[in-house]
Amino acid sequence: MCAFYIYSLNQAVGTSWTHGLFLLMGALFVNIVLIGPRWSGKTEAGRILAARIGSRFIDTDDMVEEMAGVSINILVRDAGWGRFRDMEALAVRRAALEDGLVIATGGGVVTRAENVRCLRRNGWIVWLKATEETLKKRMGRDSGNGDSRPSLHGIGPAEEIRRVLRERTPHYCHAGDLSVETDALSPFEVTELIVAGTPQKLKR
Repeated sequence: MCAFYIYSLNQAVGTSWTHGLFLLMGALFVNIVLIGPRWSGKTEAGRILAARIGSRFIDTDDMVEEMAGVSINILVRDAGWGRFRDMEALAVRRAALEDGLVIATGGGVVTRAENVRCLRRNGWIVWLKATEETLKKRMGRDSGNGDSRPSLHGIGPAEEIRRVLRERTPHYCHAGDLSVETDALSPFEVTELIVAGTPQKLKR
């Protein structure tokens, strides 16, 4: 059974929203970690959340690109996905050394159990969910902006989304403390649900 809570937008308003915001305005002694497939909105929601609660935002994909000195697209093209995963694991270890961050992770971070163990040591993990149909729509939007990466499996983009969801959903389920359905929500609404679902234990 998945060990997380699923919030609806209706649950997030009113006293739940006010209470959750009050809790998060205090100093956080753990990180809030966002996991989920690519195009689930982790980076955008993470930036909004960090600004709202006064925390620093980091993205492990950005950390990998900084370490590699090239984009992830070029890194994967030239060195392969294995090299990317190794560098991603290093980024995770570095991020987990700090407290009070909002951390957006790559879609495949959960495929290595050590990454999850590392993030969980001082992190509250939020799984941003999206259906296959939603991910395809968002993929099409980003592809139009030239934002594409080499295939994981050497198959078409639509089939790859289906396969990746099938392979990774059990990992997301195992890792997540909170699950948020993002399909019909704006990044601001996603942030509200994260705030409402975050427990009091995160405050010092």
